[in-house]
Amino acid sequence: MANPAVALSKNAYAYEELRRQILTGEIPQGSVLNQAQLAQEIGVSTTPLREALRRLAAEGLVQLESHRDARVASLTADEARDLYVIRENLDPLAAGLAAESRTDADIARIKTTLKQLTPLRDAADLGAMTVHREFHRAIYTASHNPLLIGILEGLWDKADRYRQIGLQSQKDSEKDRIRVKEEHIQIADAVIAGDAVRAREIMQRHVVGSLGRRAISVLAEV
Repeated sequence: MANPAVALSKNAYAYEELRRQILTGEIPQGSVLNQAQLAQEIGVSTTPLREALRRLAAEGLVQLESHRDARVASLTADEARDLYVIRENLDPLAAGLAAESRTDADIARIKTTLKQLTPLRDAADLGAMTVHREFHRAIYTASHNPLLIGILEGLWDKADRYRQIGLQSQKDSEKDRIRVKEEHIQIADAVIAGDAVRAREIMQRHVVGSLGRRAISVLAEV
């Protein structure tokens, strides 16, 4: 494999590469990670690899089982359901608070990330998923509630794996993509306009139709 990009430290490179492989399913859920072998494959020493694994464990993507062993966290219908319940309640709360507290800087960031959004067409398209996260992060940040922002940020990577399951099980139709695009626009418009009631309403509708919710039924059938 090519050497780590110069722009990234070895720790950051190991983290980003492992995260990519887990989120895309290149390393399947439940896989035991041999640290020596994985470090060689990625092209780093075991020290930055261990640091990457600690970060991923803190995000819920990896389980550290001993000094040497690690395992990619498994995906379950119960966890997907728990994540959905949290998002169904906290995302609308964040959107409503954002409508009440947004600043000019928040509005500019929301507009910028909205323009960059592209449809999530493929489970391997991490670029589109990253931009999707940045839009929602802009909404969360505009709430100016550090505890709420921290909770939602901390769950995002774990939730992304369930979004991948949703995409892999059934690609969105053109109608679905149009609906999601319109919901993003409406959320942004409501927050920018300071309409907290509408911001909460549209965000809740957005979560109800999310890929994470789709993953619940997919995993329940496994």
